[in-house]
Amino acid sequence: MPSGKAPKQKSLSERASWLLFAKTIAYASALALPLLIVRRLSVLDYGLYKQAFLVVNSAVQLLPLGFTMSAYYFLPREPERRGQIVLNILLYCLFVGGAAWLLLALRPSLLALVFGQAALEGYAPLIGLVIALWIFGACLEIISVAHQDTRLSTLFILGSSISRTIILVAMVLAFGTIRSLIWGAVIHGALQTAALLIYLNSQFPGFYRQFDSGMLRAQLSYAVPLGVSGMLFTLQTDAHNYFVSHQLGPVVFATYAIGCFDLQLTTMIGEAVNSVLIPTVSLFEKQGESQRIIQLVGAAQRKLAAVFFPVAALLLVVAPEFIAFLFTRRYLAAVPIFRINLILLPLNALTLDALMRSYAQLRFLIIQIRVVLFAALCVALWQGIAHFGAIGAISAVVALSVLERGMVGILVGKAAGVSRKDAYLLRDVAKLAAAAAVAAVATWFAKEWMQGWKPFPVLAACGILYASVYLAVTIALRVITPEEKETAKRWLVSARMGVGLRA
Repeated sequence: MPSGKAPKQKSLSERASWLLFAKTIAYASALALPLLIVRRLSVLDYGLYKQAFLVVNSAVQLLPLGFTMSAYYFLPREPERRGQIVLNILLYCLFVGGAAWLLLALRPSLLALVFGQAALEGYAPLIGLVIALWIFGACLEIISVAHQDTRLSTLFILGSSISRTIILVAMVLAFGTIRSLIWGAVIHGALQTAALLIYLNSQFPGFYRQFDSGMLRAQLSYAVPLGVSGMLFTLQTDAHNYFVSHQLGPVVFATYAIGCFDLQLTTMIGEAVNSVLIPTVSLFEKQGESQRIIQLVGAAQRKLAAVFFPVAALLLVVAPEFIAFLFTRRYLAAVPIFRINLILLPLNALTLDALMRSYAQLRFLIIQIRVVLFAALCVALWQGIAHFGAIGAISAVVALSVLERGMVGILVGKAAGVSRKDAYLLRDVAKLAAAAAVAAVATWFAKEWMQGWKPFPVLAACGILYASVYLAVTIALRVITPEEKETAKRWLVSARMGVGLRA
């Protein structure tokens, strides 16, 4: 008998919509946290807070080495061995998380070595505990999504984000210290771990008795090469933060971190699409359906471009007002960094993760590419910061990221059998880019008439104008399909009916 309850099958669009809904609400709930922290902490303390959670987030991304992501590959393919798969994931996460906790508890001086100053040494054991709990607790979302428990995974995403926000907001309001924020992260991790164990016991009864070394080796064989590639990607993504922290100190890093502000809504949209693409593309690859993979990924890129292109273009125009409104005028020096960093956002529409994980023959070649690019990035960061400061750091990151995305895109495109006849899939992407550019130019000229206005009115007026022009141009270019128009009409009718019923 299969281990674990078989999930009900849902369409790709339905699963992605549920996850996107959850992540959007989660983003909205989490938005208050950075806005509150920058107002409660000094610039120095904010820089130290960002350094502490930089270590946590890097460790949560690096240490699992892609092993947890093996759930996306194996759960759809091995339904009769679900219990073995999830047990191996838990054991691996317990081991690496525990090792990180022990290392930081015994050698807190490692943080002083990394950041070039000893201010975080006293927090090292707590930071290690957060790492262990967050690595373990992160399995909840991954396993539930891979198991295609769409409704439950939606609830888990919402619950996790809302819980984290409420706890950390309570801590910063009550105590307003770095230590209280780290303790809040510990409490959140403990709650998420408890929810994980309850879920697994419900969906995979007796999973803790189903250890299988053969399945463990299979998961390691699949995950480790991809994990090493992902580790290099994470190092490449996070390295600039460590270089700036070490060379320029926590005060400059506070401003730099604001400039590199993570637009979590766009990140969550990408994650929602990828989390349903990976198992679907993996299944199509097993069945030899290469053309279906190309069409599916092309459709995903079109949808991502429809969001990422206009967001990036609008924020380029209103960057000073955006930074001042969210983080106060103390951080206006972050505007040039923020604008350079925005160049990366449109690149995220070129979603490659699902293809990289499905065409395993590419993993070693991608690792080699990333090793070379990471070495080049380290040199570029060291010299860029020495000559141009924080601007040099973000410029190096953007240049190397563009190069890496292009090289990997060519590789996975060849593996998937992409040819010139598939170029029609990018036709709407080009139109969306043109629409975003036209709307940005119109908004830029309109903003010139708003000199002296406060940030929020400028953001509101520019946002309304930009959305209107962008929508008009996309309609004129016939980007929106009849099916999408019909879906939008149904949503509007449903919304009006809901308003009428409440009234």
